[in-house]
Amino acid sequence: MNKILSKQRLSQEVFRMSIHAPEIAEARSPGQFIILQMGGDFGERIPLTIADANVEEGSITLIFQAVGETTHRLATLEVGDSIENLLGPLGKPTDIKKYGKVVCVGGGIGVAPLFPIVQGMKRAGNEVKVIMGARNASLLIMEDDMKAQADELIVVTDDGSYGRKALVTEPLKELCESWKPDCVVIIGPPIMMKFAALTTKPYGIHTIVSLNTIMIDGTGMCGGCRANIGGVTKFACVDGPEFDGHLVDWDNLLLRLGTYKPQEEQAHHRCHIGLDIKEGDA
Repeated sequence: MNKILSKQRLSQEVFRMSIHAPEIAEARSPGQFIILQMGGDFGERIPLTIADANVEEGSITLIFQAVGETTHRLATLEVGDSIENLLGPLGKPTDIKKYGKVVCVGGGIGVAPLFPIVQGMKRAGNEVKVIMGARNASLLIMEDDMKAQADELIVVTDDGSYGRKALVTEPLKELCESWKPDCVVIIGPPIMMKFAALTTKPYGIHTIVSLNTIMIDGTGMCGGCRANIGGVTKFACVDGPEFDGHLVDWDNLLLRLGTYKPQEEQAHHRCHIGLDIKEGDA
């Protein structure tokens, strides 16, 4: 059993939890994830990226959005409660090395898994600029965390309620032209990653994306997380989750991600009105 050590609400439906998992904390690297199962009569397995780890405390940090039944149930847990099953670390770590100039782009909840990559890129001796984007100011998370790590932080919102009114592709294109980065890392909604990768492609910049595919077992056995990468079938849980953004078949990925969209929306509505998610931080 993995005990919850701390809990914080970052926005209306986004939560940060620190969970006791000493073996995972010691073994994890940036870019890796865990499979979480609540236990009891509820057996759904979901992947969540490890946003941070504290080896001394023996804890990992998960940041998640309450969108489905499992994440809504997870959001109702408090400090002292336990999660029955955590499997990890899974997936291949981010290819962190000294590239020179690195731009890290995070959209929405994608800012959370981007954070350890920013940390790693800085430790490797890179100059790192971060672009954070969200639909509006209330959905922005971890601004102070990113500001403490990045050489420059650019914040954009779709509606202009905070930072610059723009999509992340606008400052990304400007940096590609004026700053000429050696590597770009993009994590966020698939449609955002698609167009951000298309933005870097004409400049020939090495571009890494993290695919949040449909995932079940997390060990490569079920095939649910398959993606077409450069005409070859890859499994995000064991071959990824990070791939060359210029090789991803984005149209196929977006089509597959929409398979269970109606069921996901129904679960979100049912759980949102059926579960009491408290407003305060624990």
